[in-house]
Amino acid sequence: MTPLDSTADTAPDTTGDGTRRHDVVILTGMSGAGRTTAGDVLEDRGWYVVDNLPPSMIVELMELTADDPQRQRVAAVVDVRSRDFTTELSGALQALNERGWRPRVVFVDASDEALVRRFDAVRRPHPLQGEGLLLDGIRRERRMLADLRSNADVVVDTTNYNVHQLSAKVDSLIETGVRVRLRLAVMSFGFKYGIPLDADIVLDLRFLPNPYWDPALRPYTGKDAAVRDFVLGQELAGSFLDHTERMLRAAVAGYLAEGRRFVTVAVGCTGGKHRSVAIAEDLALRLGDLEDSGVQLTTFHRDLGRE
Repeated sequence: MTPLDSTADTAPDTTGDGTRRHDVVILTGMSGAGRTTAGDVLEDRGWYVVDNLPPSMIVELMELTADDPQRQRVAAVVDVRSRDFTTELSGALQALNERGWRPRVVFVDASDEALVRRFDAVRRPHPLQGEGLLLDGIRRERRMLADLRSNADVVVDTTNYNVHQLSAKVDSLIETGVRVRLRLAVMSFGFKYGIPLDADIVLDLRFLPNPYWDPALRPYTGKDAAVRDFVLGQELAGSFLDHTERMLRAAVAGYLAEGRRFVTVAVGCTGGKHRSVAIAEDLALRLGDLEDSGVQLTTFHRDLGRE
């Protein structure tokens, strides 16, 4: 896998003078999860984006834009239009690799409940719904895309994102101007709002005392000193952090060795306001030195402010 930046060391060279050939991103995923919105963000950042492109035409698109200096970063937004979608897309990805491109697949996803709400809001049927229920179409599409999702370079869970949050997420995946070997995101969340679909590692902090039950701490968050000191002051929290840090360092070494480019560590408590926030912040601080080895570390608090 390769990150969505023009400094990727696997980008092919077509000019012979050391310059990089343009990036290729295949943007796909569940209908209603935000493919078009993510494509709009890339277009606003200077990418050449083609929406609703049949997979069979991806190679032709790349050949047509290969020598165009104004189209050196190309994104194709593709979705399920036929039963042969996954076969056609797999063939297109293989053909791109054989021709020297290194396409990156970004898969946008959301929970079934979120997708139902979105389709109901716009009063449109699901493309695979047929004569059945809306949920039948969603589940049929999820089964069709299961293998593609598992092999995607990046999975973006938009269940709890608004448009601005999705834009920020896409921004975090694209060009930074520095060479990045691995993008490691530490995300706090609340279990009552659902486990993030794009999490690679999930940590459950509900075994720690909850500051919520202390009236003096309840209004504050894990970013505030009083809550942070309460959470990190627990002996069990310190032991957990020590073990988790060692585990993550070992995992990062393995991810780098295997060429993994995107990893999300989801740290959860009940509401995503106190314990998970404090622990996620501390983990990010502990792992800060990994940036010296090409790891880009970010922290994101998904559910902070929802209560």
